Amino acid sequence: MSVTDTTSTTVTTTETVYTATANANSDIDWDALIEAAVMQKELPADTIEIKMLENEAEIAAYEEMQSLLQDMEDALDTIRGTTNSLTESDDIFSVREAYLTGYGDVTAESAVVVTADDGVDVATYQLEILQLATSQKVAGDIYADSTAELGLSGSFTLELDGAEYEDGESASEISITEDMSLDEIAEEINLLSDTTGVSASVIQVSDTEFQLVLSATETGQDIVLSSTSGDDIGQSLGVTDTSGAFTSELQSSQDAIISVDGIQVTRDSNVIDDVVDGLTFSIYQETSDDDYISVEVAQSLTTIQDAIYTLVDTYNAYREWALTQQEVSSSGGASDDAVLFGDSTMRLANSGIASSLATIIDNEGMSLIGLSYDSSNYLEVDDDTLSDALLTDLDAIEDLLLFNMETSSNDLALLARSDSMPDELSLDIEVDDEGSVTSVLVDGAEGLFEVSGTRIVGVEGSIYDGISFVFTGTESQTVDMTFTSGLAENLYNVVNQYADEDDGVLTEIITTLSDQNTDYEEEYDSIISDADDYRDYLTELYASYQAEIEAAQADIEYLEALLSSGD
Repeated sequence: MSVTDTTSTTVTTTETVYTATANANSDIDWDALIEAAVMQKELPADTIEIKMLENEAEIAAYEEMQSLLQDMEDALDTIRGTTNSLTESDDIFSVREAYLTGYGDVTAESAVVVTADDGVDVATYQLEILQLATSQKVAGDIYADSTAELGLSGSFTLELDGAEYEDGESASEISITEDMSLDEIAEEINLLSDTTGVSASVIQVSDTEFQLVLSATETGQDIVLSSTSGDDIGQSLGVTDTSGAFTSELQSSQDAIISVDGIQVTRDSNVIDDVVDGLTFSIYQETSDDDYISVEVAQSLTTIQDAIYTLVDTYNAYREWALTQQEVSSSGGASDDAVLFGDSTMRLANSGIASSLATIIDNEGMSLIGLSYDSSNYLEVDDDTLSDALLTDLDAIEDLLLFNMETSSNDLALLARSDSMPDELSLDIEVDDEGSVTSVLVDGAEGLFEVSGTRIVGVEGSIYDGISFVFTGTESQTVDMTFTSGLAENLYNVVNQYADEDDGVLTEIITTLSDQNTDYEEEYDSIISDADDYRDYLTELYASYQAEIEAAQADIEYLEALLSSGD
């Protein structure tokens, strides 16, 4: 081959073909050769990158699944309570509402607001509001200008008679200087009103009449004003006379008086929370003779109904997402959005949810509360059925939804339950002469429960791990218990198993995929780094080749020149 012939070199990779051409007048395309070789080195990184992207898509899908299940878990927590204890009143059936009915010439809702703590006794009370508590208000002299300097100098204290003050201080001294106006004196009083319990205001009676008014911030207590030095500020302002008595009482203080089931009580506030345990009466209007208000404390049907609707909404939101993971493309495979198509974890979760919704308690299922599936397995609520059940069969609804325990002894109460409660449990509890629990056996077996004071706690690692009781008895006895998990309880246990952010199945999967991606990223970076090093190596190597070629080309040109000169 002569030096003027053209040679063609082709380098082929699995993805791209590069062609480098060399002749006497052009250099070899070393860059193309280098990039082709480097791409060959980088091919494993491309495979790893695809795996990382697939993992990221799965992580996003699992996170969305977890979020939707956590919404359902929150709805179930509202229904079943969050403490796992039957001694706490935090489930929806423990929520109380006060239903008010006025008898006679009284509008109940305008006269009183009654709030009830969770778990208080269901009962009805007859309420009469005989007198409202009021706060004392007193006024001073009329002034023609509220901004003019009054020329008063002195100090005085303000307090409420019988009020309880922090740190034992029952009064605070207020100093007045000669340059202060009526407005400024009121401002000075108000700076300490949180401490004294007395506030001040300047009332404009007319264009040329201004009057200072002192008001007690608490009802049922009198204002006490005492001058301590300088001018007698109370007398100077016309608030008190020479004997210290108030000259103009606009409103006297008085206590509230109510009658509950015929028992009359007096309090110094219109907010009364210590007459019936767990009830607070906020009174606003007095009732006339022979008028009264019926206060019926009962379970809050609205709260229960809303909680069921919320559960349905969260289930349907999850169901809508789950259906997107089952979509098939026109070609017959999984659609692009169905990242978890055929995923075993999602399939098991869906199966557990469906099984929980099929819970039957005493021959009653979710149809008792008006729930049914539509053609796509979304939940539907029959409002009339739910309303009727709430009004007529509330106990059955509670049994259907919640965890229940029946026990042969009232001396034993459940403090905490596990996710997998047994159907039955019998404890042999031994008590010493002082009434302290000394041992607890389960069907004659030791080592399954341990005693801590009055608490009986399942041993960690045993099948009773997570279960604890409180024992209030004083005699040895055998306590037989049966446990029933309702629909909401079963559904919660399934959902929590997957959605719990600390140790749920989805958290473990997401953590595993994230860790896997971290390893992939390190491997990817290593391959890319090696490929970059290989590029540097080839660049240096081919540079030496190019230098030799250029030297050889120079020799050829020299020889050609010699041969030409010999002609």
